Amino acid sequence: MHNVVIIGSGCAGNTAAIYTSRANLQPLVLMGKEVGGQLSLTTLVENFPGFPEGIDGPVLVQRMREQAEHFGTTYRNAEVTKADLSKRPFRLEIDGEEWIETRTLIVASGASARWLGLPSEQKLIGKGVSSCATCDGFFYRGKQIMVIGGGDSAMEEANFLTRFGQKVTLVHRRDEFRASKIMLDRVRANPKIEMLTNTVVDEVMDPAKDIVTGVKLRNIQTGETYERQVEGFFVAIGHIPNTRVFGNQLDLDPDGYIVSHGGARTNITGVFYAGDVQDRTYRQAITASGAGCMAAIEAERFLEHEGH
Repeated sequence: MHNVVIIGSGCAGNTAAIYTSRANLQPLVLMGKEVGGQLSLTTLVENFPGFPEGIDGPVLVQRMREQAEHFGTTYRNAEVTKADLSKRPFRLEIDGEEWIETRTLIVASGASARWLGLPSEQKLIGKGVSSCATCDGFFYRGKQIMVIGGGDSAMEEANFLTRFGQKVTLVHRRDEFRASKIMLDRVRANPKIEMLTNTVVDEVMDPAKDIVTGVKLRNIQTGETYERQVEGFFVAIGHIPNTRVFGNQLDLDPDGYIVSHGGARTNITGVFYAGDVQDRTYRQAITASGAGCMAAIEAERFLEHEGH
């Protein structure tokens, strides 16, 4: 029987682990499919406090893990395949093989970026391909940037990236956008943004340089293919919160994000959330860490109230 099980090993999960282990709760962290979370896909992180020279994303999450382990956290390279939250203690199936029990649960399983699914795109994530303009836009000062998407997120990313890039090209596969009128109007009014509609990306190019140098585009109406030079390639077609395993047990919004019931609490007493699994707005390492701290304190107080 565990006092606390934390699902997820990104900034939110690691911070929750640091706080709960310092409270002598001996938490277990189940690291999941994406070990280290979204930060493990980022190269240089320059906006996390305390690192004026920046720090590699994987190094940052590894240091957090080492700090949590120092205070007594146990990490397990495992994935939750089923969950029974109908009664306490909660029961979790691990890797489809065994069940464990816990008095409290912190869900910090994050949200995975939607990608185009191109092999060339996947190869270059963190090497010119990104899903976070706020995280990585600074690295493309004075460069050619491309944004893929047609919703509000894509419009926001394109506008934000004009602060850095010489030019931003927004590519959308349809001729109509899902974005709100106000966001679309802002993009159309921005002289640094070019919009390409009815267009898809066939390949992200890197001529053996292991860094983005351009893309191959195709007009889906005419079939015409052509190349465009870009150095930053941002995919803004949404995120998928990693909540499927909880089925109809946790309150989720229509997109699958956990619905807050105040603080870091879910609709189930003793189950808490942290990070991108609930946050669809900020998605930053520092906000995820803050949320992990909140969830840990909530869990600690809950267990203390119960006499554990």
